Amino acid sequence: MTARQWLRRRRWAAVGGALALVGGLLTWTATAAGDPVAVERQERFLTGAGGVRLDTSYYLAGGGDRPAVILAHGFGGTKDSEREQAERLARAGYAVLTYSARGFGASGGRIGLNAADGEVADVRRLVDWLAARPEVRKDGAGDPVVGMAGGSYGGAVSLLAAAQDRRVDAIVPSITYWDLEQALFPQGVFKKLWAGIFFSRGLTDPRDPRCGRFTPEVCVAFQRSAVAGRADPATRALLRGRSPAAYGPGIAVPTLVVQGQTDSLFPLDQGDAIARAVAANGAPVAVDWAAGGHDGGGDEAGRIHERTVAWFDAHLKGGGGGAGGAGGGGPAFRVTRTGGAGTESGEVTLRGATAARYPGLGGTSRTTVALDGGERTLVNPAGGTPPGLTGLPGLGGTPGLSALAGRFDLGAAWQAPGGSVAFTSAPLKAPLHVTGAAAVDLTVRAEGRAVLFAKLYDVAPDGRGTMPRQLAAPVSVAGGATSRVRLPAVDHRFDAGHRVRVVLSSTDLGFASPAEPAVYRVRAGALTLPSVPELAVTDGATVPWWTWALPGVAVLVAAALWVTRGRAGAAGGGVRAAGSGDVGDEVPLRVSGLTKRYAGGGDAYAVRELSFTVERGQVLGLLGPNGAGKTTTLRMLMGLVRPDAGELRIFGRAVRPGAPVLSRLGSFVEGPGFLPHLTGRQNLDLYWRATGRPAADAHREQALEIAALGTALDRPVRTYSQGMRQRLAIAQAMLGLPDLLVLDEPTNGLDPGQIREMRDVLTRYAATGRTVIVSSHLLAEVEQCCTHLVVMDRGRLVASGPVGEITGDDDHLLVATPHPVDAALAAKVAGLPGVGTARAVDEGLLVRLTAMSAAELVVELVRMEVPVERIGPYRRLEDAFLTLIGGGER
Repeated sequence: MTARQWLRRRRWAAVGGALALVGGLLTWTATAAGDPVAVERQERFLTGAGGVRLDTSYYLAGGGDRPAVILAHGFGGTKDSEREQAERLARAGYAVLTYSARGFGASGGRIGLNAADGEVADVRRLVDWLAARPEVRKDGAGDPVVGMAGGSYGGAVSLLAAAQDRRVDAIVPSITYWDLEQALFPQGVFKKLWAGIFFSRGLTDPRDPRCGRFTPEVCVAFQRSAVAGRADPATRALLRGRSPAAYGPGIAVPTLVVQGQTDSLFPLDQGDAIARAVAANGAPVAVDWAAGGHDGGGDEAGRIHERTVAWFDAHLKGGGGGAGGAGGGGPAFRVTRTGGAGTESGEVTLRGATAARYPGLGGTSRTTVALDGGERTLVNPAGGTPPGLTGLPGLGGTPGLSALAGRFDLGAAWQAPGGSVAFTSAPLKAPLHVTGAAAVDLTVRAEGRAVLFAKLYDVAPDGRGTMPRQLAAPVSVAGGATSRVRLPAVDHRFDAGHRVRVVLSSTDLGFASPAEPAVYRVRAGALTLPSVPELAVTDGATVPWWTWALPGVAVLVAAALWVTRGRAGAAGGGVRAAGSGDVGDEVPLRVSGLTKRYAGGGDAYAVRELSFTVERGQVLGLLGPNGAGKTTTLRMLMGLVRPDAGELRIFGRAVRPGAPVLSRLGSFVEGPGFLPHLTGRQNLDLYWRATGRPAADAHREQALEIAALGTALDRPVRTYSQGMRQRLAIAQAMLGLPDLLVLDEPTNGLDPGQIREMRDVLTRYAATGRTVIVSSHLLAEVEQCCTHLVVMDRGRLVASGPVGEITGDDDHLLVATPHPVDAALAAKVAGLPGVGTARAVDEGLLVRLTAMSAAELVVELVRMEVPVERIGPYRRLEDAFLTLIGGGER
């Protein structure tokens, strides 16, 4: 809630002395915060290896000499992809050079997959240029103090540059590969879907539609692999020769390895190989398992940036990074965990667990569990069709598809009948937190070699299974042999009473499978599960409560600190009915008999006997016509209006003005309000200071990414458009990553692209275990992002429950595509077995299923190269809404 909103709600207060307080506070804020340090950006073309022109940007802030940092972008990006991080690093005291790699953006040349005489030699020329800059600190003549960071493709070139240019002093490679051959052909199995996505991003040169911007040798290698479904010796040699693994002994500089846990392209084992190689060379190394990856997941860009700065401070500036097991710059090992269990504050947030040394994928402790015995039989279908569906490689971050698995219960994956077998443990007697790669002995009877896909499941007492991180590990074993098979590395807690399951399937959508039909008979031995007991939760483990006093005018002043007491762990917490006592539970919101009638309103009630409950992980849509009582309900929820009867409880605690539990609530109601002469950044800083909570608890970088205001963030708010103010207000509501987020008409003033981004932000936010309540008149947006609905009319509850129950789902699915679908494609889809009808509509395809599941439809659409943006039940929420409120007749 903004200061201006508090002003409107407290006009009755005396303002004389308060105005003096406001003036003093604003003067202090301007002096203390000041304007952000100005960053100068210089644009120029530099000459790379072989005369190739490289488009670069150079960032400086302030004066004096300083170390330099080169930022390399990911595959398909350009120098502009790194602009925000470059500006932040410049403000942190570095000379920062970004560039578009050859073959990308405005740079010349062709893509050579980080060839030594191409992309890596280009970095050497960039280091030469930095060595001539007077403001760049030097180790000697022609030798600048320089670090390098990059993600994915850019992370690999930072490793290769460190190996081949001794002037590179420290690196931070992120979500990248060590051995590109093993990344694209693990166990010799072709990762065809990812390879196709990877290659297609370079096919944008109309002068060469066959090879696009790739060098001939790279183009031919991919085409041979795509046709054969495997890598020939020449392709293997090319990929190995352009991988950091080929230059491993030369990488002897401080290295911070950031690897994503949600990544089917470059999984954790690639980061593990980097860490082991650098450590063997005697250089400091730290490993950070972040929440996200190439398949989406949690966004930790702000935290990773801060850790990158600390790493470079420690190893380029010679200090400032803090002590750590990696020679400064933080802990030797950190893993991000999600959920609220185990924290004293009860905050459901991304948390860090750290250890003094990197344990590797085998952990420091191992637990062996027996799997149910017996030989199981599965088949490989002819042509590998239909393939199993573990996840959607490369589409995890695509708008609308990131929530597809949850919407269609694809968390348990899908496999054609007879195409998978499962081996399950007995219920665990105690909780077990697995950190690393589990391993199991498999004996396979088959003719020749068998290709299988191994997956790890967490099976709850009710029988429902979930797959941590949606990852599958390909397994290629000789028939008749017993092999030790390593499953995908994860960090996951198995609760007591849960079972561990290993599933083996014969096909997977992301990989090339043998075309010949085959029968495999499989027997599994005991399962070994690694753990790291010494991991200790550090950041995010304790979040104090703060109470707010309410001054007479515009500003919130922090009045008192509420120290929370430890509460019962999530495993033992149940849902409690609201009572007279102020006892907490884990239900985010309970509304019981809520009633409010305003003075002068006669017999009309704004809200009357309203009751509903909102659970964790839900995105609840609060719907109703004007005058239904939605805003009054939200104002009572925030403690701004006292109900006449009934009560609201947030996490079991009664809502009252200034109640400590309101610190777990983030809200945006009745439009944005900011101090117009301050910048967007200064408004956010002022708001957070007013809460009295520590700056580290704000998670400001995540909120700023949600705002997506770019350089406008440092302009006065009076220059903002309505949409920009709206986005800033939503980012303010998300400061501190509250457990319960309440938004009133969040998409007002946003354009269609921003509305889609907002929808995905809310879906991802709830997926972390938090709860979102959205009040909106845009029914189409509500039905796409909300899981549950509460419909009000004339102050009363009309309906509540899951969206599907209220709208009445049928067997129609809407497949959204970026471009209109022609009749021929619709007819082709309609001809699929199990599809009743398919017709083109404005949004894409409307498909009625008969004997086909939603998962099978996704498989077929991907096979037919239909560019799916989003898929979901075809709901007529508008019709249901009008029916519930009487067709609009009031």
